[in-house]
Amino acid sequence: MHEVIISEKPKSAEKIAKALSSKAKKKKHGKINYWEFEEDGKRTTVLSAVGHLYSLTSATSKDRLGFDLTWVPAYEVERNSGYIRDYVYAIKQLSRDADKFVHACDYDVEGTLIGYNVLKYACGNNAEAKASRMKFSTLTKKDIVEAYNHMIDIDPHQVDSGIARHMLDYYFGMNISSALMDTVLSTNHRRISLSAGRVQTPTLSILVDREKEIQAFVPEPYWQIKAKCDFDIVANHVEDKIFDKERAKSIFKECHGADATVTNVNVKETIRKPPIPFNLGGLQSEAHAVFGFSPKRTQIAAQNLYVGGYTSYPRTSSQKLPESLGFKEIFAGLLKDEEFKKHIADLPAKLKPNEGKKEDAAHPAIHPTGVLPSKLSADEEKIYRLIVYRFISVFSEDSKLETMKVNLKVNNEKFVFSRKRVSHEGWLKHYPFKKQEADEFPPLKKGDLLKIHKIISEEKETKPPARYNEASLIKELEKRDLGTKATRADIIAKLYDRKYIDGKKIEVKPLGVHIIDTLKQYCKNLTSEELTREFEKELDRLESDKITKEEILANGEREVRSILRDIDDNQREIGSKLFESYQESNIVGDCSCGGKLLKKYSKRNKQYFIGCSKFPTCRNTYSLPKKANILKSKCPTCGLPMISIPKKGQKGREHVCLDPNCGKEVSKRRAPEVVGKCPKCGRDLLKRSGRFGEFVGCSGFPQCRFSCQLKDLDDLGKEELEVKENNQ
Repeated sequence: MHEVIISEKPKSAEKIAKALSSKAKKKKHGKINYWEFEEDGKRTTVLSAVGHLYSLTSATSKDRLGFDLTWVPAYEVERNSGYIRDYVYAIKQLSRDADKFVHACDYDVEGTLIGYNVLKYACGNNAEAKASRMKFSTLTKKDIVEAYNHMIDIDPHQVDSGIARHMLDYYFGMNISSALMDTVLSTNHRRISLSAGRVQTPTLSILVDREKEIQAFVPEPYWQIKAKCDFDIVANHVEDKIFDKERAKSIFKECHGADATVTNVNVKETIRKPPIPFNLGGLQSEAHAVFGFSPKRTQIAAQNLYVGGYTSYPRTSSQKLPESLGFKEIFAGLLKDEEFKKHIADLPAKLKPNEGKKEDAAHPAIHPTGVLPSKLSADEEKIYRLIVYRFISVFSEDSKLETMKVNLKVNNEKFVFSRKRVSHEGWLKHYPFKKQEADEFPPLKKGDLLKIHKIISEEKETKPPARYNEASLIKELEKRDLGTKATRADIIAKLYDRKYIDGKKIEVKPLGVHIIDTLKQYCKNLTSEELTREFEKELDRLESDKITKEEILANGEREVRSILRDIDDNQREIGSKLFESYQESNIVGDCSCGGKLLKKYSKRNKQYFIGCSKFPTCRNTYSLPKKANILKSKCPTCGLPMISIPKKGQKGREHVCLDPNCGKEVSKRRAPEVVGKCPKCGRDLLKRSGRFGEFVGCSGFPQCRFSCQLKDLDDLGKEELEVKENNQ
């Protein structure tokens, strides 16, 4: 008997094989590693799928557009996926004589679809119908063996949900992106890279709305009156922001030279419950706040920890920790670390976690497995400690916070100040990433007099809405039910890759703004949150068998065809506006000739460079070194943009002028000399140098290809006269 187990990653295959048998050995099929063991007359082969081995493409269209889709090996349609050919071939060869199949990919919609496609298309012989399913949340030996001994059927609703989601994304992304690029090509004869998506475009629309709020914001001046008193007290006037200048002056005058009387002292204690366990969104948000990690960076580190067997499956929305996880066993493993041991010793005997409201049928909240790691990267080490300390703290005692609020009276004006201090550490003692309040409480009671050392009037301005960062944007998408826990970070990364957005505090670039403005004007449904949210609800209903995959795809096709009609009906307007915004987004500075310096791409050299918008009249160009970033600052010497480049042979980056010869005594290339007008098209004739000496050529090249040797320039007028005479 031959059993084949399909896992999602090579490291997972190793974990599964070693957990199921001490006899498991690593083998090779060509370039591909796999694991195999034999027990009781049964040979077991553990293979890896390395993510999606199969991708969607059109079954009928050469340009991959349309709605009749089929699954094919990813190497047939995706760039840089040639290595997938080796995995597909290895799985086909090694599973040919298999009698039994086991689906052991991650237990979620994506993992289910990955394994299902491998079983169906690579293993063949109806393997997807014969296969059993392992369900586990950690890659520990205990969980793997438990999942193997209690296998379940593959959930057909999970499979259909995965297929429907991928097809919907293909309908929207491939068809609409291609239609937008075609509008530019047809109106401007230029092909530029643009993308739109079912979730991507509404996400960009949220950012554009915030960008416009910020740009339209008009700051309003206001005043704050403060009193500096004994005990380092700074009390604020109770009106806080005072928008009436005369009122601010009146308060300042009233309080000047006076002392303060304490009218009320209120000290109260509040309970702070322990934090709740991490789901993926919570972990990403906390890692951004504590370490400044992007959501994608956090997700990669958490996935590596899971594959290593040190933490549970990260792509979960759950904030629950069921008792079946075995809390005592997990803590027993963590006790082997001296640092963790100090904190675990203080936990109550009865282990009851403080849980959140969100649940996930597939996986519990993120937690450590109790297996201590070794050889972690810096990112993995930080995320691991964050997960462990959060896990310890959710079982800890409540923390208590004391707050003192004191009301003051200065002549007829009221002031207030407050101070906070932690009176009982509780869980804070076990969570080093939370800053503890430790203010001194001054010995004050009602009726006391306070000496005022200074009255301060501060003039300030109201501030625009804050920009989103990646973590706060993921929270916003989660709140609006856009995207999934597994895809939100990738969607944001794609917006950066497309150059629609920039910066840690997200700023939308002109191209991103104009794309949304154009789409809102001509095809509103594509930017609609409601449409995207409705599809997410339908996909959830599909998993609970309340709607069919075919119904969802029919709805998706109908919506996309409607959007495509809108684009087709407004092709010229959309193409012109998108090309104009694309050009604007690539402007990096001003050229000495009066034109604009644009970031361009050379197909011949396969690299970016900076060129003038007045080419070929102006041929000023500047090469862009590899990994160079164009900065907003200008060179103080020549006014060209500054760029950031890696230091040679050192860590870090340095800022240099775009022109590598800036400040050096070199002869710079001059713009070509204009020597007349082209007799064919009327554009400027430019003096050039070639293999056969100097010549003149039309500035309209390549549209106009007129040229002649410089020595023949004087005969141009005679030729033109002869042509006129002959025509007469």
